[in-house]
Amino acid sequence: MEVFVNLTKKDMVVSVEEKILPDSLVFESLNPFPGYYHELPTDAGSMYIYLILDKQYPLEEVLRATQAIEKLYNWNFDAGKAYMTIGSTFLNAIRVRHLPSIDLLVKIQEAYEKQGIHFLMKKKLQGRLEANVKIVKFLELEQLDEGIFLNVQDPTFAYIEIPKYLKDDEFVKVSMDVKYNWTGHEFDAASASFYINGFLMEAVRIFSDKMDLDYLRDIQKLYVEKMD
Repeated sequence: MEVFVNLTKKDMVVSVEEKILPDSLVFESLNPFPGYYHELPTDAGSMYIYLILDKQYPLEEVLRATQAIEKLYNWNFDAGKAYMTIGSTFLNAIRVRHLPSIDLLVKIQEAYEKQGIHFLMKKKLQGRLEANVKIVKFLELEQLDEGIFLNVQDPTFAYIEIPKYLKDDEFVKVSMDVKYNWTGHEFDAASASFYINGFLMEAVRIFSDKMDLDYLRDIQKLYVEKMD
């Protein structure tokens, strides 16, 4: 099934100073999966980059521009609409990953500019910064079981249904309770939701290099227990 997924998470970011449009504001995620402690790849394809926009663009405009760029240049990268809050500063962004090369970053910015998507210029935010991030992405999911879904394009990501929406502080508390009582292979969790069969499903996005149905069922069961 193909769905729009809303993902909410905290991210530690730092500004990128090279291989970008001069004076544009670009962030790199320093630790995209803080709950996952295995060593992660550091190549360009594994980087999570936020391209800060000059204003709010409708989701369909960002998707249309991304599809046009991929078709025109035969580039294959992953892009999602993002909203970032750093302190009292609110920023619109495009989150990019799966870059074939970091040298392609400025070319992607230039390509978005040609599609009418422009970037925030001459604003600097320095140092390590904690950002609250919401990402909207179009994904293809495979349903493994009732309330358990796997990302078809990247099976290191799965989504498990939970019975109700958790606000940010509630999600953090429940996730900490789950981690303290979890004895299996480690994972990173983020709050998520998506529409399916006409209903909004509340979910937890799971990132792990170990994905099987029993593993995801056990995590889901523990989340439900800790939400009671």
